Amino acid sequence: MLGFMNEKKSSWEKIKESGKPVVIYGMGNGADKVIDELNRLEIPVMGVTASDGFVRGQSFRGFTVKKLSDFDGDFIVAVAFASCLPDVMNHIYSLREKYRVLVPCVPVFGDEIFNRDFICRHVNEFNAAYKLFEDESKRIFAGCVDFMFGGELEILEMITTEKSEAFENILKLGKAESYLDLGAYRGDTVEEFLCYCGGEYSDITALEPDRRTFKKLEAYLENIPESTAYQKAVYSENKTLLFSSKAGRQSAVCEKGEEIDAVCVDGLYSDKKVTYIKMDVEGAEKEAIEGARSALKNQKPKLNIALYHRSRDIFSIPLQLAEINPEYKFFIRRHPYIPCWDMNLYCI
Repeated sequence: MLGFMNEKKSSWEKIKESGKPVVIYGMGNGADKVIDELNRLEIPVMGVTASDGFVRGQSFRGFTVKKLSDFDGDFIVAVAFASCLPDVMNHIYSLREKYRVLVPCVPVFGDEIFNRDFICRHVNEFNAAYKLFEDESKRIFAGCVDFMFGGELEILEMITTEKSEAFENILKLGKAESYLDLGAYRGDTVEEFLCYCGGEYSDITALEPDRRTFKKLEAYLENIPESTAYQKAVYSENKTLLFSSKAGRQSAVCEKGEEIDAVCVDGLYSDKKVTYIKMDVEGAEKEAIEGARSALKNQKPKLNIALYHRSRDIFSIPLQLAEINPEYKFFIRRHPYIPCWDMNLYCI
């Protein structure tokens, strides 16, 4: 399919061809999407499991959630939840000693499944995006595609680097950065910024649309000099949007919800300079980038953009940015997480 790919079969094809039933590891949106796709492919689901400490006889999708050790017979474990906790990830990796483990990748937002048909429909875009990347990024890009297609945990291990490597070797933040944090959550990425700039900077602007999370962000920034927080979403233009407020990382622009003011980056920075933008806006990255077109073209700030919310983000976002400002250099890094979350695009 793609010349840089090593995986020949998708996780869905591997499961289908094995003829084995599947035990779903996880409960939540990801598990729902995995079960829906397995049902569409007429692959039998044997049951649902969770980490032992979370098994309390609850029900999910008509299955009583059981410990993995309670299942008998030959089956495939399909990991269908996300975690960056070291103990949880180590446990998932260790399951391979006893079980056949796959991670069928489903998008956080949207309904495009990363399967053979998806890649075949977007061969040209994948190849064009691959050519944009510098250095080690070509290998990591290929590995991310392989993992999202084939679902093998071994691939994740080979393409994972610590976040410090990206900050120290790519972004190299200076002492006078004007930082824009889009999707600032409770201030964790402001804290990250302060760490890697050594506490010396020009100013910080942080946007977080979720009402309850914003209060925590505001409290965190109270003692941070030259910082400003806005309870706003970011979009391609200044407008009112509907927003699902879930006080967490699943909050997002949607078709139903409460009204929230949205702003565009070019409106915020019409008369001042921005030197570094972090963007993790739960599936609205395309629109946020469009609303930053002037700043990206004329100011060329350093960029740190999430690439994992939608299946097409891995190619569509780099191509969008290359069209806006072809002078950017493109890098991709994949930080510790299961599945392929915390996959970020870095541009300088």
